[in-house]
Amino acid sequence: MQYGPAVRRRKLGEELRALRDRSGLTSGEAARIVGWHQSKISRIETGRSGVKPEDVLLLLDAYGGVGEQQRALLEALSASAAGPADPGGGGGREWWHDYRGLLPQEYRDFISLEAGARSARTVELSVVPGLLQTAAYARAVTRAALGGLPEPKVDALVDVRLARQAVLRADPPLELSAVLDEAVLRRQIGGPGVMAEQLRHLVEVARLPQVRLQVLPFSVGGHLGLTGPFVIFSFPNIADLDVVVLDHLTSSLYLERKEDLEAYSAAFRTIQAHALPPHDSSELISALADDA
Repeated sequence: MQYGPAVRRRKLGEELRALRDRSGLTSGEAARIVGWHQSKISRIETGRSGVKPEDVLLLLDAYGGVGEQQRALLEALSASAAGPADPGGGGGREWWHDYRGLLPQEYRDFISLEAGARSARTVELSVVPGLLQTAAYARAVTRAALGGLPEPKVDALVDVRLARQAVLRADPPLELSAVLDEAVLRRQIGGPGVMAEQLRHLVEVARLPQVRLQVLPFSVGGHLGLTGPFVIFSFPNIADLDVVVLDHLTSSLYLERKEDLEAYSAAFRTIQAHALPPHDSSELISALADDA
């Protein structure tokens, strides 16, 4: 199993190696230019070691010919690739690291991927995706999933959920394509009032140009999504950085092999094709909100 930072370290290493190869430098020559040992270059390029953003920029200066946009993306990638054993990687600058004592590492990894992604495609079977939840709905979900949690911690987790939603209004915003099983809309989480507010919020958010929201109706019957919910993150201008995230009760699994990405991308397209069009989906959600 690989987690967010491990995936991103490996991808960063691949990108840096490709740039070094393009520059015509060997790893030994690159190491001499920046004043490192060759083994450090090797560890970075194979993803065994993280690298500070300032060291990434040092390498890019040595390799030359790297545009400003790609420099910024690789610097950001190195910051978010810092794991618990890599405190010098720069990830502590991100807002979610203020919640280290509350959020498991895997959740912080997920937020890191979400914050750096260009787009996200998700299939949900049970609950509204976190990026689309209202505060009241998020509170009800948190209480149900983590029964007995002290109220201050519930408040903090809801704050985190709402803070994540800033990606939908960032510049540029995250492009979100979500397919929700009809069960998500009919499950009475938090009671009728909470659900009515949540359903109306879904209709409102679906109007955003960067959000495509569809409902998979019960009439479809069995479908590929029944194997479980998933999210596919895609990233700008960095080759082969896409990753599939599968959530389990006690962990998350990150898939990055080309065949896995192709399989889940095909599954999403199939599920999306069987779902109601966005306009019809919004009409159904509005009707359910009125009946809640």
